[in-house]
Amino acid sequence: MKRRTLLGLAAAAIIVAAAPASAASLAEIQAAGKIRIAVVPGVPLFAFVDANLNLTGSDVEISRLIAKDLGVEIEFVEIANAARVPTIQAGTADILVGNLAITPQRQEVIDFTVPYSTLDIIVGAPERYGITGYESLEGQRVGVTRATVNDTLITEHSPNAEQVRFEDDATLITALASKQLDIVSTQGAVLAAINERRADDPLEVSFVQQSLDLGIALPKGQPELLAWLNDWVKKNFADGTLPKLFESFHGRELPADLVDRVH
Repeated sequence: MKRRTLLGLAAAAIIVAAAPASAASLAEIQAAGKIRIAVVPGVPLFAFVDANLNLTGSDVEISRLIAKDLGVEIEFVEIANAARVPTIQAGTADILVGNLAITPQRQEVIDFTVPYSTLDIIVGAPERYGITGYESLEGQRVGVTRATVNDTLITEHSPNAEQVRFEDDATLITALASKQLDIVSTQGAVLAAINERRADDPLEVSFVQQSLDLGIALPKGQPELLAWLNDWVKKNFADGTLPKLFESFHGRELPADLVDRVH
């Protein structure tokens, strides 16, 4: 049986921060016959609810494959973007497959596998705004999802922009689709979802802020689990399983050198 645990998205970060550390080791996961995997619903292509109300997406299906190859059941822990690192730190989930970029700051507090996926961070706006770079954002209202690389980059490079922060991608999409905002810092899949709902005034990719490698996250101090996951990612990348799965959702190929990249 597959189970899903839903944390209130607005309060997720508070909930996980208060939870006791209880992430399981590889041996404990195998003995219990269950792995708790955190995912972030509402992120187009990575994790979303389909027309049949089933949770799916590249991150979700990768999570299912991990549980299958471990020989255990899966319990999804559904969280908001801002709760990704706190969830792993608090041990509320054993691992996170949640479109989380590998950054030096995050590596100080949690561990990452070798990269399993990628995404581009972009700024999007209607053509009439003439956005060409960070300097064009000065004095503009820019929508971002809280506690993401987007949030950090706009803060660093456009300090005089007015950032409008949202707790998750779903509410960000709604705000842009309803034209509460016209400029966004996000990823390509989210931009496409916005444009599906504002076809009369679509957003274009103004510029690419950064290309990011994504890793599976887990608590520090779990060397056996980290080694198993690294081996799993490399094996499933080499035999084509991960590239094919990713392309089936995203319509693009993963870089051939992805799992060899050092962070």
